[in-house]
Amino acid sequence: MKDAPEQNTVQYTFTAEQISQADTAKLLAKDAVLSEYTKRLDELRAEGVNKISALMQEIAAIRKNKLMSADQKNTHIAALQKQIADAKGIAAQHKDEDKELTRKAVQRVNALAAAFEQEVKKSEDAKAERHKQEYDEKIKTITEAAEKKKQDIAAAFAGKTSDEDRKELQEELTAAGNALKSALFDAKNHYETALGKCKTAKHQVYVDRVQKNIHLRNSKTSFSENFVLGLKDYAYKFTPAQFFLANGLYIAIAIFFVVCIIVAPLSGSGNLLTLSNILTILEQSSVRMFYALGVAGLILLAGTDLSVGRMVAMGAVVTGLILHPGQNIVTFFGMGPWDFTAIAMPIRVLLSVSISVILCVVFSAFAGFFSAWLKIHPFISTLATQLIIYGLLFFGTSGTPVGSIDADIKDFFGGRWELGVVNGELVTFPKLIIPAIIAIIIAWFIWNKTVLGKNMYAVGGNAEAASVSGISVFKVTMSVFIMAGIFYGLGAFFEAFKANASAGTGQGYELDAIAACVVGGISFNGGIGKLEGAVLGVIIFTGLTYCLTFLGIDTNLQFVFKGFIIIAAVALDSVKYLKKK
Repeated sequence: MKDAPEQNTVQYTFTAEQISQADTAKLLAKDAVLSEYTKRLDELRAEGVNKISALMQEIAAIRKNKLMSADQKNTHIAALQKQIADAKGIAAQHKDEDKELTRKAVQRVNALAAAFEQEVKKSEDAKAERHKQEYDEKIKTITEAAEKKKQDIAAAFAGKTSDEDRKELQEELTAAGNALKSALFDAKNHYETALGKCKTAKHQVYVDRVQKNIHLRNSKTSFSENFVLGLKDYAYKFTPAQFFLANGLYIAIAIFFVVCIIVAPLSGSGNLLTLSNILTILEQSSVRMFYALGVAGLILLAGTDLSVGRMVAMGAVVTGLILHPGQNIVTFFGMGPWDFTAIAMPIRVLLSVSISVILCVVFSAFAGFFSAWLKIHPFISTLATQLIIYGLLFFGTSGTPVGSIDADIKDFFGGRWELGVVNGELVTFPKLIIPAIIAIIIAWFIWNKTVLGKNMYAVGGNAEAASVSGISVFKVTMSVFIMAGIFYGLGAFFEAFKANASAGTGQGYELDAIAACVVGGISFNGGIGKLEGAVLGVIIFTGLTYCLTFLGIDTNLQFVFKGFIIIAAVALDSVKYLKKK
């Protein structure tokens, strides 16, 4: 078989019909050299890699077959595995030739498709220019006809001054105006449709090229091709209106941060953009990250959670009681005070985090049961839970802070590592960032790589449809509430290291967590959003508060900024939902 010429020496010519059709797949299918390569590759792979794939699928089907006995399955699988071993030997023999032929075939496709893409681009650009000229002429014709129509109407009613005549004149002018708007709308719609076809034709050339190469590589993708295809897809789908709708809030927030960075030195507050300040923002975000990770799942189910702050207080109080260095001053429902110093510190830590998580899971599951079983909106069930915990904590502890935590364990979990001196400033790394990163990784895995994660999106998008398709809405809802409780319990444990915990700890945390998720793009309408958005939302909100404090803005005034951001985020979410609907 003759080799195809090298790409840089290829000169291709295409017929006008081929260019007008802009069908790369058909063009590649008719190329004689490429057909030879494809035929030879199919021959090489028939008894090798393709057979291995088919046999593996057959083995998987046998393992799922409930009509076969275990012995029958083992016998069939053993025979198929022997065939796989033989096929692997054949595949190994043809490996080098397969690799070389694949390289040449892909090179041929790239050269042919690239040349064709240029010709199609020229052709479609010319078409687009013609459509533009036709549209301009049509608009001119429509406008002139409408103007003449108005003049004719005015002439027909010249000299008529009665109220009835004036009313009829106004009606005809209004009808003519509506006809003009309709004609202009139709013309614009026709023009945009024609431009869309030109744009699609140019885009499809590269898509067909990538699909052909994937087939030649036996379903293997190329990072560079996928990257370029991603960019082309983005450019193909991009519209300014959709871009600003999706990213307008982030752009506004980015501008705000830039302004703060510029204003801070000018106002005498110092340099805001330092490594030390960035690490402080991340440290302040770390504990709140746990609460956002919990709330995010409930918002994805078109719910919410108003009990977060009280959960935090409950877990932090328990942690403070157990890890206090000495006898506590707090009694709980008349019991105590306690002294846990006789217990080894590792056991005390395990005890405190376990009880914090268990209590939060119990109360979260309590609220979740009423939402999942009786269909009570989470707003109500979590509001009830919040009030119950609030009353129990304040009545049980009389609102007394539990006191400080043992200094050694506080430093172990909530301290900092010294990184060194940068620009004359000692830089330290907050330890709380580490557990936050671990929590984010675990939550991301659950959302994106588990059946529960897929079911969360399904239930949030349409609970009835999910139920019909065999998904247990009750189990999914309960699982998300329990998962939220685990994150709250862990966050409450770390919250205790920040300050002396009391029944009032965590006041308003639920609103910050909810706001962070909404700013991060998790829709209150359910089924829309990514965990990364919640993470970004927490950092944005924490950074916003830090920047305003750094600039000396009054704490009460900071709520105004937060309020505007929340209403803007929800408004944009509603607009996107209405557009989609």
